[in-house]
Amino acid sequence: MKKENLPTKICPICKKDFSWRKKWSRDWENVIYCSERCRRSKNELKK
Repeated sequence: MKKENLPTKICPICKKDFSWRKKWSRDWENVIYCSERCRRSKNELKK
């Protein structure tokens, strides 16, 4: 699959687009954040 044809999502923390990765292949529906850093910072937004 070409990179331009990969599915994308928008990270709710940094507002950047991120593309599908092979390591997310089984769980793409549940992937929310583009990185571990954004996932960890989700609690900082609630404060």
